Amino acid sequence: MIRYNRNVKEGLTGYLFIAPQFLLFLIFVVYPIVEGLRLSLYKVQYRTETFVGFDNYAALFGDPVFFKAVWNTVIFVVAIVLLTVAFSFFVGSAVFDKNAKYVSFIRGSYYIPVMVSMVVMSMVWSFLLNPANGLISYMAREMEMSTVNLLGNKSTVLPVVIFVTFATNVGQAIILYIAAMIGVPKDLFEAAEVDGAGRLHVICHILLPLVKPTTIYITIINIIAVLKIFVVIQLLTGGGPNNASVTLMYYLYNNAFKYNQLGVASAVGVIMFLLTLLLSVPQLKAMFNDK
Repeated sequence: MIRYNRNVKEGLTGYLFIAPQFLLFLIFVVYPIVEGLRLSLYKVQYRTETFVGFDNYAALFGDPVFFKAVWNTVIFVVAIVLLTVAFSFFVGSAVFDKNAKYVSFIRGSYYIPVMVSMVVMSMVWSFLLNPANGLISYMAREMEMSTVNLLGNKSTVLPVVIFVTFATNVGQAIILYIAAMIGVPKDLFEAAEVDGAGRLHVICHILLPLVKPTTIYITIINIIAVLKIFVVIQLLTGGGPNNASVTLMYYLYNNAFKYNQLGVASAVGVIMFLLTLLLSVPQLKAMFNDK
C-alpha cells in the first residue's frame, strides 16, 4: 500500500510538472485546430454564423485561384526542400572535418541571414530586385545589359521567390548537418581510410546513412515552414503577377482579412493541415522504422 501511494504521488508530481505546458498546448494548438474545423463548416458574417456543411470546400474546389495556390505551394515545398537538403548536406560534408575555426566561420556566415527578420530580408531583396532603381537593375544598366522585371514576370517570379526563401533559411540546415556529422564516430572514418576508401565513398556510405535522422528532421521542418510562407509573398509580389506566386497561406490570408470569408479561410487551413500530415507522416514513419 505504501509503495502504491508512493507511485501515485510520483505520477501526480510528474503530471503537475507538465500541466502548464500541456495547458498551453491545449489552448494554442488543439483548440485552434478544433475551432478551425468547426468554422470551415459555417458561413461567418461578422457576429453571425450559419451552418453550410461542405459548401466552403465546394467553393474552394470551384475557384481556379485555389488550384493555382495549391500548385504553387507544392512547387515551393518540393523545390525548397530539395535545394535545402542537397546544398546544406554538400556544405556540411565539405567542411565538417576541417579546422574548428574554419568550421565556425562557415557556420556563422551561413547562419547570419537566419538571425535577420524575414521582413527585413524581404525588404532588402525588394530593393535589390526593383526594376526601376534596384541595385541589380543598376548594375545591369552599367554593363549595358537589358533589365528584366523578375518579380513582374510570370515565368520568373516563382524561381526568384524560391531562391530568396532558400537563401534566407538554408543556414539552419547547414548548422544541423555539421553538428550531426561532427558527432559521427571517428573510428568509422579511420577504418574507411585504412580500407582505402575515397572521400566520395565515405560521404555516400558513412555520412549519408548516419545523418538520415537529421535529413528527415530538416525535411519536415522545411515542409512546415514553406506551407506557412507569407511574408516573402506579401512584401515581394503580393501574390502577383496574375496570381503567379500566390500560395495557400496567402490565399487563406486574402479570404480571411480582405474578403471577410472566414469560413472559406478555415477550410483552406484544414486542407493545409491535412497536406502537412500527408507530407510529414511518411518521413516520421521512416525515422521510427530506422530505430
